[in-house]
Amino acid sequence: MAAPRNFLIEVGRVTDEEKAEESPISKKQIGVKLVGRRLFFGRWKFAAALGVFLIFFFGLFCIYFTIPAAQYGSLKLPRSISDLRILKDELATYAGAYPTRFVLGYCSIYIFMQTFMIPGTIFMSLLAGSLFGVVRGLFLVVFNATAGASSCYFLSKLLGKPIVTWLWPDKLKFFQAEIAKRREKLLNYMLFLRVTPTLPNLFINLASPIVDIPFHVFFFATVIGLIPASYITVKAGLTLAELKSVKDLYDFKTLSVLFLIGSIIILPTILKRKRIYE
Repeated sequence: MAAPRNFLIEVGRVTDEEKAEESPISKKQIGVKLVGRRLFFGRWKFAAALGVFLIFFFGLFCIYFTIPAAQYGSLKLPRSISDLRILKDELATYAGAYPTRFVLGYCSIYIFMQTFMIPGTIFMSLLAGSLFGVVRGLFLVVFNATAGASSCYFLSKLLGKPIVTWLWPDKLKFFQAEIAKRREKLLNYMLFLRVTPTLPNLFINLASPIVDIPFHVFFFATVIGLIPASYITVKAGLTLAELKSVKDLYDFKTLSVLFLIGSIIILPTILKRKRIYE
């Protein structure tokens, strides 16, 4: 029988029988050694994901060449608070002189990072607060985070299931079981997850389409649920000079407030379940 027409990412060892198969299709298969099980991606899915990446990349490439040449050397993704302070000082003049260009570039980079799970968006949120203030900064962060999370949702719907199953098998099973128990009040539960750091936002973005969370629930939970944490981050950007580490953003007091908000959101679900079992 001919081998299936798909891309094969091999994880672990290949059996002798598979080595013996030398059809024309199998020679074109892509082998990448990871750890665990095999992951299968259809050719059209792989092409679609690559197309999305190239569209984003081309857009960023075009935006890059609208920036004055004098700014090229200062442009890099910050990895620490000290890097962010330097970047903020370098970009402040450019943001004031070309606000539309800067906002377009900022939004494109933020959404790109969120879509393809590139770490560092928290620094982008701090930068929004330091350059735009609380109100405009909060709007920008929530807009970009929601757009990027939505883009990541659809990308994961396309080819995320084998990746999430391989990376977080136990966490995915737990999440699926919790979603199944809370179908009637799913929005409340998703809001709770977005407000509190119970599960990483990256995992929520990737796993939501896999456990059949409708996009409208995902979208509204993201828009509303990200506001409290985004406000804290954006506000901290105003005092960037005093901030020592990203860990300082979420101290015990801040986490307590977030969990209090999340508890209030999920309270109707808890009360309804209690009445059912009484």
